[in-house]
Amino acid sequence: VGILEKSGVVTRRRGSGTYIKDRRKRNPRDNKRIALIMTYVDGYIFPRTIRSIENVLFENGYSVQIYFTNNRIDRERGILEDLLKRNEVAGIIAEATKSGIPNPDLDLYHKIMEANIPLLFLNGFYEKLDVPYVSMNDTMAGKAATNLLIKKGHRNIAGMFKLDDIQGHKRYSGFMEAIHEAGLICKDHNIIWYDTDDIADLDLIKEKILKRIKDCTALVVYNDEVAYELVHLFEKMKIRIPEDLSIVSIDDSELAVMGNVRLSSVPYPMERLGEKAVRNMLEMINNPEFDGKYEFDVFAIDRDSVKSIER
Repeated sequence: VGILEKSGVVTRRRGSGTYIKDRRKRNPRDNKRIALIMTYVDGYIFPRTIRSIENVLFENGYSVQIYFTNNRIDRERGILEDLLKRNEVAGIIAEATKSGIPNPDLDLYHKIMEANIPLLFLNGFYEKLDVPYVSMNDTMAGKAATNLLIKKGHRNIAGMFKLDDIQGHKRYSGFMEAIHEAGLICKDHNIIWYDTDDIADLDLIKEKILKRIKDCTALVVYNDEVAYELVHLFEKMKIRIPEDLSIVSIDDSELAVMGNVRLSSVPYPMERLGEKAVRNMLEMINNPEFDGKYEFDVFAIDRDSVKSIER
């Protein structure tokens, strides 16, 4: 027994007995649990996406273990360390945290990939990782929002985009692409960049916003959440929407139609995106060679927040 214990075949537990060690390596794919890492749990667009993910997993005999980072890098790291330590999931669907800036957690994602755990990003992704993702086409979303304004005769258009998420960078790229294709010019000082902390209180950056949109007739906003708050801020400052300033945002959430002015917006495929992510993940589990990347096409919905300008 002593020789077997030294060899790692058995283990002794005081007061209990001697037991044979189970040295079989567990395959994460034998589990029926998927880890879902999301940035937020609030009532914006996230619950409907999460619900669709849960439903499709349940239909396919899988359960879901949900984590929330609150878009904080330290929380993301703790979650990844826990997943690696437990090694109990068949795959990981993750929404990248602050994907627009260098991320110190990439070493843990590399360990996940080395462990052959299927990994799929949702919405945002890290450009330095060669990992598939499912998202809306954010470049085209920015372009569609801008083209709606251009078709309405606007020529001086400002933009407001999120600095610390890759979606903000992509939507800015689409915005500039539409501007250039129309033969227009957008000056650098007409672009407003903000981060996760700024959105908590727009009043703190209102002077910056007013300065950047000066002499512009229209504004493309990163998403409905920000646009909704902006409309209230502008109302306090006697800036009328759309008479004084036209606005187009992205997501077409419930917030787009809740205010006094219904926002023109580019729809985000909330349920379909979650369903597609799960189906691609399940395919990746069954076929490691499957490329799970997918981008949804976009279009803009014209409502009350944009006025026409005669050329």
